[in-house]
Amino acid sequence: MIIGLGSDLCDVRRIEKVLERHGERFLARIFTPAERAKADRRANRAETYAKRFAAKEACAKALGTGLRRGVFWRDMGVVNLPGGRPTMKLTGGALARLQAITPAGCEARIEVSLTDEGPTAQAIVIISAVPLQATKSPA
Repeated sequence: MIIGLGSDLCDVRRIEKVLERHGERFLARIFTPAERAKADRRANRAETYAKRFAAKEACAKALGTGLRRGVFWRDMGVVNLPGGRPTMKLTGGALARLQAITPAGCEARIEVSLTDEGPTAQAIVIISAVPLQATKSPA
């Protein structure tokens, strides 16, 4: 069952301007070390940061809190699964909120879709609750 849905659009040009103006201070406040390492290896650095920024906004909306009530930017990080599919790794207040909205006997799964078509980046986040017995493989 879906327990949270969020989407966000981000103007890549806005992220480029913020990177030029605030650089390290902006990056350290918003992005996890893993996100920064991935973006800084890419030729399209600003687009990569814009997609991740949009994903954080979308995730905060899916959690039902926005960026308040203990949910901070770096509590939500975009990570890639072994096959390359993006998801979110939550810590701190974001993880506490996820645990609070996940029904008993269920495990939360976070699906993320990222895209960009200059000058816009978009993210959609869906949080689902899956019964625990459905997540275990038969012995």
